[in-house]
Amino acid sequence: MKTRHTCDFRSDTVTTPTQEMRDAMRAAVVGDDFFQDDPTVNELQRMVAEMFGKEDALFFPSGTMANICATMTHCGQRGQEVLCGDHSHIFLLEQGGVSSLGGLSIATAPNQNDGTILISDLERRIRPLNSICSPRTGLLCIENTHNVKGGQVLDLSYMHDIGRFARSNGVPLHLDGARLLHASTYLGCSPESLTRDVDSVMMCISKGLGAPVGSLLAGSTDFCKQARRNRKVLGGGMRQAGILAAAGIVALNSTAKALQKDHDKNYHFAQSLAAFDNDIFSINLDRTQTNMTILNMKNGYNPEVFCSQLETIFPDEAYELGEEIQVRLLPITRTAVRATFHLDNSSDDVSAAVNKIKFVVENHCRISGKQPQRASSATMIDSYI
Repeated sequence: MKTRHTCDFRSDTVTTPTQEMRDAMRAAVVGDDFFQDDPTVNELQRMVAEMFGKEDALFFPSGTMANICATMTHCGQRGQEVLCGDHSHIFLLEQGGVSSLGGLSIATAPNQNDGTILISDLERRIRPLNSICSPRTGLLCIENTHNVKGGQVLDLSYMHDIGRFARSNGVPLHLDGARLLHASTYLGCSPESLTRDVDSVMMCISKGLGAPVGSLLAGSTDFCKQARRNRKVLGGGMRQAGILAAAGIVALNSTAKALQKDHDKNYHFAQSLAAFDNDIFSINLDRTQTNMTILNMKNGYNPEVFCSQLETIFPDEAYELGEEIQVRLLPITRTAVRATFHLDNSSDDVSAAVNKIKFVVENHCRISGKQPQRASSATMIDSYI
């Protein structure tokens, strides 16, 4: 009987709760979080605030909501401008919620390949306070690790420099730290050292940490008091949310400590494929830092077609590979595919995925003999989650 091996690397959000999380959720002591009476939510918020060196934290259903709430809270007045990277999650992947829900405009500066934004580029985009024509720069946002740039880490020196820049211009600094614990793991530093120079930080417990739902927004007591009000109008006020928060507590106490394993699996995957000479994709090992690998398509090869081929079971596959293998990757731009590693991936998944990718590339070259299909802007948006 043929065996089928499915390897899902589309995102680190595809994980299922661990048994420890399920047990904690079942046994969670709950209350009404509207009245701040849920002890499990309160404990998760306390843990996150302490971890980031902030006075308080709030539990949200999603990172997108937490980011939008942060922009609304910092700016306070509709019409102000949020300054962020042109490849940031806030700009590309949150439906323009900063504008449609928060009434704020967005200005962008180029993200470098390492996820940073040059201070010189930011300096040119800070609005003059004496102008009665331009919007006021109300907030500066950065992202660490950087999603679209393939999990790139903004180091301690950069975090300090951009924090100093924001303070010198009187502009608050918000950190989209959905995967911030990957950054602290890579750098071997405490999360607090990466958030010391920011005014607020958002972190997801469902990206890489294995919890089923939720994000946390941390900042000062006054900031969180106003953010609680804004969270309510965004629909994020929850009642007996301790059932969800319980999984987050387990994530912080358990799975967060195992992120290095995901980095190791990811690097082994990237290293194995970087050494594979082919005309379909290339990998920059210097840009493979945390739990993501970017496959850059060559010769105009279509990322969607490539991903579809990896999920296809070919007639001779089981004979050549010893099993049927489906590999699920994510096309993130018109020229790139992303693999994201998480706690549900095994070392066997890594080996199977490498074998299937090599098989598909060799199968394409050996069988079709056709020119690669070109990526079409009509079928690809610039970026996916």
